[in-house]
Amino acid sequence: MNVRRIGAAAAVVAIGLLVKVAPVAAHHSAAEAYDSTKKVEAQGTITRVLLKNPHSWVFMEATDENGQKIEWQVEMGAWSGMVQQGWTKEMLAPGTVVKAAGAPSRAPGSHGMTMAKFSKPDGTPIGPNSGQYGAQ
Repeated sequence: MNVRRIGAAAAVVAIGLLVKVAPVAAHHSAAEAYDSTKKVEAQGTITRVLLKNPHSWVFMEATDENGQKIEWQVEMGAWSGMVQQGWTKEMLAPGTVVKAAGAPSRAPGSHGMTMAKFSKPDGTPIGPNSGQYGAQ
């Protein structure tokens, strides 16, 4: 076997490993922004969905206890990882009424959550693994 071919093959393997490992090494904890010891729930209509890396976002319009409209921001995992888990764009389409339950944001007065489980208003799970994408 030609030395040049072996070197090229080794380079391809090394690059492939870096591409797989780099996102894991760059990942960070959600503990600073979210309190995983607590749970918050909201029901509302999905208004926007940003499916991207390193984090996807679902925005919902809901009504608070005073009847005021509020926007919930639900932080999800990377879209590439969500697809591997079985998520599709149709599962969280704008206009869909959903319930979301997850760890609340630590920012006072905010309406954010992560590690959310999604369901239909009747309780039917949305998404793989009963609608949970998992820890950030």
